[in-house]
Amino acid sequence: MKKQQANNQPWSKHYKKENIPESIEYPDCSMVDMIMQSAEKWPDNIAYEYYGHKVTYKNFVRKIEKTARALKNYGVKEGDRVTICMPNTPEGIAMVYAVNMVGAICNMVHPLSSEKELEYYIKIAESKYVLVIDAVFDKIYRLRDTAQLERIIVVRPSDGLGFLKKKLYNTLHIKKVRLPSNDNRVVLWEDFIANSYFYQGSYHEERGASDPAMIMYSGGTTGAPKAVLLSNLNINAESICDATMIRQVEPGATVLSILPLFHCFGMGVCVHTPLCKGMGCILIPAFSHKQFADIIKKNKPNFIVGVPTLFEALTNTKLKSDDLESVTAVICGGDALNQTLRDKVNDFLSSHGSNAKIRVGYGLTEGSGAVCLSPEDTFADGIIGVPLPDTHFKIVRSDTFKECPVGEEGEICISGPLVMMGYLGDDAETAQVIRLHDDGKVWLHTGDIGYLGEDGLIYFAQRLKRIIISSGYNIYPTHLESIINSHEAVFTSTVIGIDHHYKGQVPKAFIVLKPGYKPGKRLEREIRELLERNVPIYALPVAYEFRDKLPQTKIGKVAFRELEKEEKNKK
Repeated sequence: MKKQQANNQPWSKHYKKENIPESIEYPDCSMVDMIMQSAEKWPDNIAYEYYGHKVTYKNFVRKIEKTARALKNYGVKEGDRVTICMPNTPEGIAMVYAVNMVGAICNMVHPLSSEKELEYYIKIAESKYVLVIDAVFDKIYRLRDTAQLERIIVVRPSDGLGFLKKKLYNTLHIKKVRLPSNDNRVVLWEDFIANSYFYQGSYHEERGASDPAMIMYSGGTTGAPKAVLLSNLNINAESICDATMIRQVEPGATVLSILPLFHCFGMGVCVHTPLCKGMGCILIPAFSHKQFADIIKKNKPNFIVGVPTLFEALTNTKLKSDDLESVTAVICGGDALNQTLRDKVNDFLSSHGSNAKIRVGYGLTEGSGAVCLSPEDTFADGIIGVPLPDTHFKIVRSDTFKECPVGEEGEICISGPLVMMGYLGDDAETAQVIRLHDDGKVWLHTGDIGYLGEDGLIYFAQRLKRIIISSGYNIYPTHLESIINSHEAVFTSTVIGIDHHYKGQVPKAFIVLKPGYKPGKRLEREIRELLERNVPIYALPVAYEFRDKLPQTKIGKVAFRELEKEEKNKK
């Protein structure tokens, strides 16, 4: 695809300083085509490592092709949607590219999602095929009839290991998920792959940049889950721009792939970017801060990418003075990074052998992941940095298209190849956030407030929509409130984020009951169980407080800011 017209922007001086092009030419190809190109250039480089089991690019492509043949053998056609409900395992990664290879669309969902959410994700995507880790198989299986599933492919954590390690793992881990023996809709991964030999037809469909490739989920502007449709261009442009902005990206380097593949930041920065550049992904399916030191010592990664809570955990690990010598790049996203933590991380890196300085990324699912990255040598509270090449930023006054002057806060809008195709099945919501401005460009309204600084950098101020960020995951208070309010005893409720020493924030619910109902442990349990059926574990409130009334603003809305102040004052 041709380069966009490069315009002189306020941040152009930063591009020149770091030798970054303002515009790039993007290939008219699919995601998997990019991986195939990597395999041609670096066939013997390690594509990924999984608990010590290393796989080269040459063998990774073979695994993708086998998986693609297996999909075709089971009837997956061009344009079908395949749900991938997996942590970071070789099977999950291979399935992403195999689905893309056969011309189908990946529907990426969080394994810890509630059963109700999984049903919504599968139905809105009209997905008949699911790849799922065995630990959450039961939730998917209960949806087999209501979601009209045709095939459920079950992965065990040991499937991605070498023969001897797999045998040892299966011996030590005696507890196994029991699968139905008389339902041909359910197939184990090993049988799914073995059956690929029955398909001898074509399996690599030609797809272009503008074709849809992936569905990921965001809260949109309302807090209810929204299916974000991303194209091959969206995801490929993300990887090309990331590699352009981070000069340490080079073949053979390794990235600690802790952020999950169902998270846009994880898929874009921890999986697709390294795999497009001949790098190696160190796949971590389940992160534990207690194991962080061992992970670093054993793998000696070059890149560490994570959210603020991960870097807080890093600074609390027991490492020797040279244990971080291998680390050349450190990227933080998912939530704001304050000056205190930034300095703490940089001091820790320096005192343990690394010359890297932590950089802050800003992004959103509707923007394919990261859309902005701070310069290596610049930091202050609020800086989110320089837009990625071809991504234009505009700060506008709320509910208008009028651009704010330098230094004035307004809504952040972005334009360029990273902007999503739209919300699947929701044209009205898409029209609310993707708008044609008077300048003739299509702009994504992010719902975030920021400003352009005198230094030509973008600064983040606050979120326009209510949102709680806990360990990098977005939690939408209005969504939780709508579920709580559906309980027969509840008159109204408000959910706020309260500070947490490790997760950043966690939700707390304030509840007013209808006349005739009294608070108590039983009622609290009922409300908690109602939420458990509808939201993932990480979004559950940590506390429930019953009140006779909630504070209100002058126009009669709940003054949730007052509740936030009350909680802070309790410390």
